[in-house]
Amino acid sequence: MAFVDYRDPRPVYEQIVDYYEKLILTGAMQPDDRIPSVRQTAAEWSINPNTIQKAFSILEERGYIYAVPGRGNFVAETGDLLKQRIERFLEDEEKNIREAKAFGVKKSQMEDILNRVFGSDEA
Repeated sequence: MAFVDYRDPRPVYEQIVDYYEKLILTGAMQPDDRIPSVRQTAAEWSINPNTIQKAFSILEERGYIYAVPGRGNFVAETGDLLKQRIERFLEDEEKNIREAKAFGVKKSQMEDILNRVFGSDEA
C-alpha cells in the first residue's frame, strides 16, 4: 500500500495509525463505517497481522475506532478528537514559527508560504 514507507524511520504500525487517523479526521471515513478486518487488511497490504492489530488497538485507545465483538471495528464519532488535534497542531506550529523567527525568517516569508497553501484571498 502506498501509505507505508519502508524508508520512514517510524514503525509501520505508527504509519498505519496515522493513515487511519487522517482518513477519519478528514471525513473520508464516517462514524460507524466498518474498518476491514485485521486479517483482510494484513493480507491486502502484505503486513503482519500483529502489526495491524497493534495499530487498531492504538486507534481504539485514542478513540478513533470502537470494536463490536463478532462484528469488527468501526469508526467512532470524532468531533472532539478533531478539535483536540487542531489545537495541538496550532500549538506546535506556534513553536515552529517562534523558532523560525529566532533563525531570522521574516514575516513576509511566512505569509508567502501561507498564501501558497491557502491562497491569498482566504482569511
